[in-house]
Amino acid sequence: MIKTLKTVFTQKTHDGTTERLLQLALGYFATYIVTGIAPKYFLNTAPGYPAMNDVSYMVYSTALSSVFCVFLVVIWKWYKFQSQEKITVLGVTFPKEFLYIIPSGVCTAVVIPTTTLMYLLPISVMVAMIIMRASIIVVSRIVDSVQIYQGILKKKVYWEENVAVVFALLAVALQLLNFKGATAAVQASGNYAEFFAQLFVFDAKNFAFFTNAAAMTILTSYIIAYAIRIYIMNYFKNTRAKGVSYDNKGFFAVEQISASSTMLIVTLLVVFFMKPDLTNAKDFVLNFQNAFSVPHEQWWKAAVAGIPYGIGAFFSVFLFMFKGRTATFAGLVNRLTSLIAGTIATLLVFLLMAQKPPKTEDWVGLVIIFIALWFLGKSEKRRAHELAVAHEVEPEKDSEIK
Repeated sequence: MIKTLKTVFTQKTHDGTTERLLQLALGYFATYIVTGIAPKYFLNTAPGYPAMNDVSYMVYSTALSSVFCVFLVVIWKWYKFQSQEKITVLGVTFPKEFLYIIPSGVCTAVVIPTTTLMYLLPISVMVAMIIMRASIIVVSRIVDSVQIYQGILKKKVYWEENVAVVFALLAVALQLLNFKGATAAVQASGNYAEFFAQLFVFDAKNFAFFTNAAAMTILTSYIIAYAIRIYIMNYFKNTRAKGVSYDNKGFFAVEQISASSTMLIVTLLVVFFMKPDLTNAKDFVLNFQNAFSVPHEQWWKAAVAGIPYGIGAFFSVFLFMFKGRTATFAGLVNRLTSLIAGTIATLLVFLLMAQKPPKTEDWVGLVIIFIALWFLGKSEKRRAHELAVAHEVEPEKDSEIK
């Protein structure tokens, strides 16, 4: 373990090694913490804070984060995609992979704003957000099953990965439990049996989104778009011919250019062609257009705050597409890293901005997440050995896995 950590923090690593995986996870962890703290600052209505509305923050932060990603991939020339097959359409020759990478970018353009849009609805969306978080874990497992059936994925999903899925879903589902009410019941009655009686009492308001057309549209769009994107990323990863470069940087570049182009087109349509509801101060279109016509005085700070999100996109995609791993494993590493970072971000916001501390279910969930990570660690040890034996991955010089 010590050798592994030394390599992680001091050396440039090889594609597909455990050390590279840890580097990406740590990078995603750090950027996700900043991404989790930033909105709490800009949306804070207490004296001395910007008190920016959700839509304006989404516009400013998303705009610069997208520009930042596209700028880097152009400067680094990642767009020079290394294709394994090219096709010609109407006299134009291009990599065949573009036929599915560009749609993946369109899906990314759907995924990016939908979480924020869900929060803007005038109903409780707690359960909806839980479904959004859990859906990535479930979808990743389904993608593996589908691609194994199709003969695209040649690797098996280890039992440790399946167990980790169960614990990860349990950690997410804890948010549904009534810890606050259960604790209050025990304090009031002194009867600990009341804790379990109240723990499973669910607030009907949390399920109101099922009857809200806008909420269901957003939720469905998020899940479908992410499912298509995860399938495409793994299709790309699992169909590389032997000897063909595993160009995940090229994939990321094309996807981000496609996503940014899609969001730019949608932005122009909303700004110039959609009519706002002037009688509703919370109208999405009204606030979206005002973000440009009546910019917040600290808009540029919010834009800069979006850069960590842009940096995090690199780590996130590279984790999802990590060489030699199943979608189940990669999806779990991605989601569990973000869940841990989210809890840390909540704790830091509590300490720095005197906002709500992490809830009981957050801490219990964190313990369960570490159990899931333990099973993932066992799975990774098996997979790393398997890849090394098959010469699919070049182990690090001081690797503890041979």
